[in-house]
Amino acid sequence: MRILAIDTALPAVSVCVLDAGENQPVARESVPMDKGHAEALMPMVARVMAQVEGGFVSIDRVAVTVGPGSFTGIRIGVAAARGIALARGIEAVGVSTLAAFAAPLLSEESEGIVAAAIDARHGHVFFTAYGPAGRILTSPRILALRDACRLLGAGRIRAVGSGAILLRDEAAIYGGDIHVADASPAPDILAVARLGLVADPANAPARPIYLKAPDVKPGIKPSIPVVAS
Repeated sequence: MRILAIDTALPAVSVCVLDAGENQPVARESVPMDKGHAEALMPMVARVMAQVEGGFVSIDRVAVTVGPGSFTGIRIGVAAARGIALARGIEAVGVSTLAAFAAPLLSEESEGIVAAAIDARHGHVFFTAYGPAGRILTSPRILALRDACRLLGAGRIRAVGSGAILLRDEAAIYGGDIHVADASPAPDILAVARLGLVADPANAPARPIYLKAPDVKPGIKPSIPVVAS
């Protein structure tokens, strides 16, 4: 199986093509950016696919990060993935950004907890935690930093994601010790591709996972008073 993976959920635009069973991608590109995801994505997809023998016809599945992350970024990636999948008549699957952050550590045989955290601002993180063998300890949710640290408790804890340093610093206030394994602002697109290859389409739809309401809400027009004549 050959998969096209797309990530626009966080401060980067990334695209990767990977064949099942291979360690290295057929082609990949990733550019950090805070804005401009919509303008950057499809040209990047075109550049990556130009390096792939057989082009779009050779793609068997599309994977896309579905959040948590930026509302706008998530929608851009999901729309592109669905559009490509529809045009090709293939499956599109969704990959959690938190799972993609944690995946490289979970592939190692190691004891302890892996915590994946994304800075959700205002003292909160998008958060999930995994035990040995990738067992989910805490389902994805948004939590205050203190509550996330309380859930983690003591023991060997490795944190990944843009919220990893925040977790470490918060835990240190209460005498906890969290090791920051990776504080990258966006997950490795290769991890997204690998998770997409093993995902069950029935359980991993290409559908946004937001976990919180948008920070910016539509304005309410003030009512216009009616003046009697």
